[in-house]
Amino acid sequence: MLDTIILLTGSRDQQLALTELLKAHNPALAFRCAVTLQDLQAIEHDVLATARLLAFTTGVIVPVDILQALGHGAYNFHPAPPDYPGWAPAHFAMYDGATRFGATAHVMEARVDCGAIIGVETFDIPNGVNVRGLEQMTFVRLAYLFWRMSRDLACHSGPLPVLPIEWSGIRSTRKMYAEMCNMPADIGPAEMQRRIHAFHDNFRGIPLTVTLHGARFQLTPAAPAAAQPVILDAPALAMAS
Repeated sequence: MLDTIILLTGSRDQQLALTELLKAHNPALAFRCAVTLQDLQAIEHDVLATARLLAFTTGVIVPVDILQALGHGAYNFHPAPPDYPGWAPAHFAMYDGATRFGATAHVMEARVDCGAIIGVETFDIPNGVNVRGLEQMTFVRLAYLFWRMSRDLACHSGPLPVLPIEWSGIRSTRKMYAEMCNMPADIGPAEMQRRIHAFHDNFRGIPLTVTLHGARFQLTPAAPAAAQPVILDAPALAMAS
């Protein structure tokens, strides 16, 4: 019997709304909330045995032993459509010039963003939107997808129906993102503009940089003329001095 919902969210302020939504469908549910891996690991195994885990906009990778201990499965709400699995999907969609985007709900497995898909929302990307705007639109669709599936998540103790949709595209990683942000000296103007458009927002503390003559410079938004570029790493200049 499904007794408990474990909510794993990107921030604690998301948990109240999600809890109340699920509780409206099934008042008998108990809830355990987590933000970090340590929060998850502190949950007792007897609780896991009668629980379902719901992950929403989280970067936490749930260990295999926890996934296997859950009595009613685990589902993740991924802020991208099935053709953009992985890390920072909105940024890579912007870089690709995608015209459609969306949100995906799927079964959680040991490997990130590969489990069976149980829900999808898609939308057209408006002309002129930046990556922050795309992320905000995606969050709204992701929240709607959670709302649309909330009754089944709260009341149906068995596995949720799987859609005939497969994951596709390249699974992006933090390393791939960092490589895109480190622009080489010989980058062409068109490619440089694509990367600035997609990656110039210091996502998760990874700045957009360009390397010139052995020095790595961080690009910053337009500033008064007196502002100076920031040199992050300058081995060649150090040797010259």
